[in-house]
Amino acid sequence: MDNEVSAGSTTSTLGHLALGLTLLAFGIGTTRVIDGVTVADAVSIATYIGGIGMFVLGVLAFREHDAFTGTAFAGLGAFWFTWAAGAQTKFSANASGLFLVLFALLALSLAAGSAGGGLFRQGTYGLLFLALVVLAVGQFADSSVLARAAGWLAAVAGVVAWYGATASLAKWPTAMPRRAAGRGVTATG
Repeated sequence: MDNEVSAGSTTSTLGHLALGLTLLAFGIGTTRVIDGVTVADAVSIATYIGGIGMFVLGVLAFREHDAFTGTAFAGLGAFWFTWAAGAQTKFSANASGLFLVLFALLALSLAAGSAGGGLFRQGTYGLLFLALVVLAVGQFADSSVLARAAGWLAAVAGVVAWYGATASLAKWPTAMPRRAAGRGVTATG
């Protein structure tokens, strides 16, 4: 089995663990899959781990001259802190939707920018983008069904981020084994 685990920096690994835990808390709260647990219960995690913690890790990544990781964690730290700070405030559905669309664009940029950074990193940012877009559409349409679907996407993104960071720490494989093409199938190029 191919072992494509990127050693990564401690900052990157810790940041992806923080992102994974925050996305899991947010996603599980949004889906309401656990009785009595709502998205409001994710506010503390979003403030301290997702917001402040990730922002500080972003600054540390910039000090390490890692512009992508710095941008990712500082930007997502700002997102989580702002979301948590406004969680108790009543905004219009359109204002909330716009906020989510703007940060979905950040997630899209991160997904595109991580194209060479591994499947788990790109998958995390891609799923985060989808979750934010679906949640934004749910806000615009006042749809709790779309909000729950976005929660599931966020939870899956959290699992992907958590696994990628844990695999880096534990030196677990992250690449699928490559197989030769089947009989009669040829590859050109």
